[in-house]
Amino acid sequence: MSDTSPRRIHVIGIGAGSPEHVTAEAAATIAEVDVFLVADKGGVKDELVAVRRAICDRFIPADHGYEFVTVPDPKRGPDADRDSAEYAQGVRDWHAARTDAYVRIIEELPQEAVVGFLVWGDPAFYDSTIRIVDAIGEQIATRVRVIPGISAFQTLAAAHGIVLHRVGEPVHITTGRRLVDEWTRAQAAGLELGTVVVMLDGHLHCRELVATHPDTVIHWGAYVGMPQQELRSGRLADVVDEIVELRARLRETHGWVMDVYALTPA
Repeated sequence: MSDTSPRRIHVIGIGAGSPEHVTAEAAATIAEVDVFLVADKGGVKDELVAVRRAICDRFIPADHGYEFVTVPDPKRGPDADRDSAEYAQGVRDWHAARTDAYVRIIEELPQEAVVGFLVWGDPAFYDSTIRIVDAIGEQIATRVRVIPGISAFQTLAAAHGIVLHRVGEPVHITTGRRLVDEWTRAQAAGLELGTVVVMLDGHLHCRELVATHPDTVIHWGAYVGMPQQELRSGRLADVVDEIVELRARLRETHGWVMDVYALTPA
């Protein structure tokens, strides 16, 4: 009779890049894993895979053998309006292809092997790993454990030495593509967004707010928590051009850039 016991899967938040930000719980959980699965996006982003390898080497005892398996990431469909049905379907298809690739590998592993996914930042914020692991569970029996990590915006706030919210005010977390629309609608409705944390903004849409909200304060960071960290802050109208130029230069130098920023209304 075949073994039908659930496959153990750990989804582990590893922080924004520094091994020092890996929590004690995450470190202990990493040390239990036998096989780590990592999406291989190729090219310059190999550095992100290398950081994950370094974290494993740091926290896994020498007498615990483990494998590090990079899985070619399926190609996404053509870009479309991110609010469109076409875009949503493209993301679903991409996730399904990722799920199938992971399932094929997991099914060939020994039943007792513990599988791990190392997630940049925290698995709860703008990351698809939990959704994909849930989809894996629809194909094979799994027992999943999720370990939180320090998010990029937590690291940003610490690096700048700031509290994200003003007294009694909220913090709003969104993406670059939604920033201007949400900001404009809130202003029109007389709603207070408080500090707005912006993630996944390769185009720095905050530039579109300069004309109407020049006194907004921005705290920006790239590669937060990593040796190449860069920080800038100040009045939006005064520093946004510098940030745009710096971001482009960093991308050219490193081949990739991860950044996050917070906007506080004047």
